[in-house]
Amino acid sequence: MGAANGTASPTRAPLSPLRFGYGTNGLADLRLDDALALLADLGYDGVGLTLDHMHLDPLAPGLAARTHRLAGRLAALGLGVTVETGARYVLDPRRKHGPSLLDPDPGDRARRVDLLIRAVRVAADLGAHAVHCFSGVTPAGTDTGTAWRRLGETLTPVLAAADTAGVPLAVEPEPGHLLGALADFHRLRRLLGDPEPLGLTLDIGHCQCLEPLSPAECVRAAAPWLRHVQIEDMRRGVHEHLPFGDGEIDFPPVLAALAATGYQGLTVVELPRHSHAGPHFAAHSLPFLRRASGTAAAPAPPHGDPSATPEGSRTS
Repeated sequence: MGAANGTASPTRAPLSPLRFGYGTNGLADLRLDDALALLADLGYDGVGLTLDHMHLDPLAPGLAARTHRLAGRLAALGLGVTVETGARYVLDPRRKHGPSLLDPDPGDRARRVDLLIRAVRVAADLGAHAVHCFSGVTPAGTDTGTAWRRLGETLTPVLAAADTAGVPLAVEPEPGHLLGALADFHRLRRLLGDPEPLGLTLDIGHCQCLEPLSPAECVRAAAPWLRHVQIEDMRRGVHEHLPFGDGEIDFPPVLAALAATGYQGLTVVELPRHSHAGPHFAAHSLPFLRRASGTAAAPAPPHGDPSATPEGSRTS
């Protein structure tokens, strides 16, 4: 219909509806099947599945069969999935996130590569929209040039597996890591010749923590490479994942920017240090995100409402 002056009104592209998930690394005290049922009951669209000893152990026997059963469960619950690889001690019980893609020992680097290739296969079997990974911290005594060379070399076979499987690899800039910021992601793209399977995991809290741009501006800048999104609250200069409302992020502009990009993947709540009250935070996070994105509130939790846990409680 024309405007009042007779000229045609500009056509605005509809915003893409956001799909929210919750990370299993924030539900580590629950059995995987219980965690999935909880998220479905709460109204989440999907799950960020961290491969770990308690949730689809990637190193235990029978991975293919267990993955097949999980695919059926996800389909029955109507949950989408992304595969995350940030388990703290899945490869080494003594070193958090060790070994990494940057370790001096080639055998150790190969163990991390093997884990990521397993994750790609799992993702393909689950119909996941992406596989998440990160670079790791530069080892002591390793110069920056060597670290970047190792990163390029170790990611090459993972990207080949991702290309074959048709699942994008979404690398996350992680504060303190070699690839710690958006600018470092672009350095990796240039190093590898901008391969098609290489995408980006954008953590909204990390944008608040250290990026020169605002979180909303980070979303717009990252849009062409965006394959996975993690979200939580955070404060400037402090890398601490916080429940929504406990940090400094203004979420409506961030979510509006994300919707405007046309991003189709999951936006996954990332609260790995809040598993002690995971059902409570899962119950409260989705209504917050729905309100902030201007969409209808999620259905109320069913009987056994996890929100009964006092927000400030801490249990060991």
